[in-house]
Amino acid sequence: MSQSVPPPQQPHDAQPGGGNPFAGQQGQPGQPPAAPSGNPFAGGQQGAPFGGAPYAPPPAPVRDNIGLGLAAAVVAAVVAAAVYGAIIGGIEREIGYAAVGVGFLVGFAAGKVGGRNPVLPVVSAVLSLVAVYFGQLLGVAIISAKNMPVTVSELFFDHFGLLNEAWKAGAGFLEYVFIVIAAVAAFSSAKKAAG
Repeated sequence: MSQSVPPPQQPHDAQPGGGNPFAGQQGQPGQPPAAPSGNPFAGGQQGAPFGGAPYAPPPAPVRDNIGLGLAAAVVAAVVAAAVYGAIIGGIEREIGYAAVGVGFLVGFAAGKVGGRNPVLPVVSAVLSLVAVYFGQLLGVAIISAKNMPVTVSELFFDHFGLLNEAWKAGAGFLEYVFIVIAAVAAFSSAKKAAG
């Protein structure tokens, strides 16, 4: 006859806390404190939500969209050229530092929208050169239209060659320097805005 042997019974308090494997972590009265786990957030550190690890910040979105960056740079170049030309035409003189602002605006728009694509700083530098040039041409057209019986749009679109010759005749060394500085500003601001 075989007799079934009951399974061996473990003492009721074999695990800390009477069968709860997690009860010994906080230290029970009469029990030695738990060994440190190496986790600085274990045990309910202050500043941690609900006594656990703090929330990790969400990862920054990856912005590497060359198409949107180029579109933003082109729009910024057109707007900046128009504003720059209006300033030149309004005060009837060129402000070189405004050309730097044009470059900064174009580069900032490209970098902020397009991200870290290495093409965007180069393209924004080229676009800022074009924007400063066209802004200066627009300024010459506005100034010339005040003294002639033609409109600014007629000068700009119908007599562009004459407008360009007038710009070349009046352009000095500083105009070219500010155009180059605008390109450098666009390049650096595109890199910084991409972060």
